[in-house]
Amino acid sequence: MAEAGTEGDRSRTVSIIVPAYNEGATIIELLERVNTQSVDGFELEVIVIDDGSSDNSVALLESRPDLYSQLIPLPRNGGKGAAVKEGLKVATGEYVLFQDADLEYDPSEYADLLVPVTKFDADVVIGSRVIAPRFTRVHFFWHKVGNRAITNVFNLFFNTTFTDIYSCYLMYRRSLVDPDRLRSVGWEQHAEILATAAKKANVMYEVPISYHGRTYDEGKKIRAHHVFAIFWMMMRKRVFL
Repeated sequence: MAEAGTEGDRSRTVSIIVPAYNEGATIIELLERVNTQSVDGFELEVIVIDDGSSDNSVALLESRPDLYSQLIPLPRNGGKGAAVKEGLKVATGEYVLFQDADLEYDPSEYADLLVPVTKFDADVVIGSRVIAPRFTRVHFFWHKVGNRAITNVFNLFFNTTFTDIYSCYLMYRRSLVDPDRLRSVGWEQHAEILATAAKKANVMYEVPISYHGRTYDEGKKIRAHHVFAIFWMMMRKRVFL
């Protein structure tokens, strides 16, 4: 597994949660990139959850056990949120970081994400695709509008100043979120996790990240109708939970 840390220093562990569904075309390359990362003072625990893939993902993963700490093959497809919950239940790191199984987000940016932890003991760090990234793929206009709307509503509800809450790169102190108390298994789960962590966190940061978004033909899965469940989850977390 990817390790980091200067000799004699006590390393802190980050659990990398990698949910995957029919990502045979990218999963091995993605995990190889993860395993090249080295950040002084940190070790990476890589947990891959295959969400009932119907392609060759599981066979590929089983052929490369050197690329992960634990593989959880689920018998049927339950959705990204269900896969995330299974990964969180076995995570042991001080921090949790989500990593999509495609190549939209580059693990080489882990070092930047960990700077606020090292310097400021941050509880939550989000990688933002809109605060001066080195590059970002020109993509769908309505996705950008929707992402801004989701982010603005979250900021209004929780009195924060995030710029990009639905970036994959959400990292938080694991003790802030109990996976057994998560209620959602759909796309709205990301908002539930962030809201839960933000309510308890003292120090939160964003760092710029680059983004190479996929088209639907290339395998992108989130759709416009998912935004309604996301808004409802944020309202529930603000008012009821």
